[in-house]
Amino acid sequence: MERITSRNARFQQWEALLGNRSKRHRAGEFLVQGVRPIGLALQYGWPVHALLFDLDRPLSRWAADTLRSTRTAQYGMAGELIAELGEKDSTPPELIAVVGMAPDSLDRLNGRPGATAGADAFLGLVFDRPTSPGNLGSIIRSADAFGAHGVIVSGHAADPYDPKAVRASTGSLFALPTVRVPGHAQVQEWIAGRRAAGSPIQVVGTDEHGEADVAEFDLTVPTLLAIGNETNGLSQGWREACDALVRIPIGGAASSLNAANAASVVLYEAARQRHSTAR
Repeated sequence: MERITSRNARFQQWEALLGNRSKRHRAGEFLVQGVRPIGLALQYGWPVHALLFDLDRPLSRWAADTLRSTRTAQYGMAGELIAELGEKDSTPPELIAVVGMAPDSLDRLNGRPGATAGADAFLGLVFDRPTSPGNLGSIIRSADAFGAHGVIVSGHAADPYDPKAVRASTGSLFALPTVRVPGHAQVQEWIAGRRAAGSPIQVVGTDEHGEADVAEFDLTVPTLLAIGNETNGLSQGWREACDALVRIPIGGAASSLNAANAASVVLYEAARQRHSTAR
């Protein structure tokens, strides 16, 4: 165990992981805090490169047990330093994990243990050029909750390893394969391979002018749902990649739904249809 009581070079490397996307991806690691996120990272076998803990206060039983049972580098840090890495105005975290990133391979979506999509039908979601890390994390959380097999982040987009996205996912990032791709072409090639292997995946996009209400469209077959950018919706490339566009009927004065809310609605509808069919 090494003690860190000043803003030395190692501390500055970890601090850079918070706000510098380029350095985060160059290092291939990111910071995680919270009982559930750290617990899920360990449970799902993510590579934990280091555990940082607060030297200036007694640790909880959970933190002490995690340090005792996890074989990795451990660093005791001054309270004000770990508070800086925690980015919170309230009580600083007692434990922070430095976690390695997962590979951006679409093959990770081929099978997810514990997915509840039903009838062995693939259910995935692609988020086209998201700009908000918080929205991205919320969508990962919803996809996990409704039994999807994975989330694809397409194009120049928010980073799923951004601290805001990690927090918004409440740990689902570690349970649900989340893969970044340059654009729709790579996904179309992967879908073609899946179709050739006997899984006829349909690509269904959401649009306020879609040809059918989402509740009237069959989502029980293998499906990749496509959600557009928060400002401009689906790109032309993704629109052309879709086999169908569906709409979410809304009322009131609202002109549209937030991207995370729209994703939750269509994911819920897919799960509802599949559970109904399985009965």
